[in-house]
Amino acid sequence: MRGNVVGLTPSPQPSPIKGEGAVLPGDWLVLLAGGTLVAWLFATLWHAEPAGKVRIRSGNTVFATFSLDQERTIEVPGPLGASRIVIHDHRVRFGGSPCRNQYCVHQGWLARAGQVAVCLPNRVSVELAGEKGYDSLNY
Repeated sequence: MRGNVVGLTPSPQPSPIKGEGAVLPGDWLVLLAGGTLVAWLFATLWHAEPAGKVRIRSGNTVFATFSLDQERTIEVPGPLGASRIVIHDHRVRFGGSPCRNQYCVHQGWLARAGQVAVCLPNRVSVELAGEKGYDSLNY
């Protein structure tokens, strides 16, 4: 009976496709075309316009909306105290906040439409909008 058992695993068959596993010139062409398309789409679609105004929220209400053309410092009341918002050189940032970790202050300057900085413990947020009125929800 042992003589009838040929083998438990079949022997590997040679591949009928010539050059299988090797990268062919057509593969390089597809990779180059795909990379070029991604770079072009990134350059044309992945941009944000400069912001023209800042919308400041305290809790669930809009505290104020200001133009970025005027330099000013705004004190925004929150549950923990007043957060300081600084508008300077067409940019905005949290200048200070009574929260413990200061993540909102460390976010730095915002200058592009759609950017947002939030102080969650104090429930204050800053959102930049473009001149067209589009925001991150419309984009």
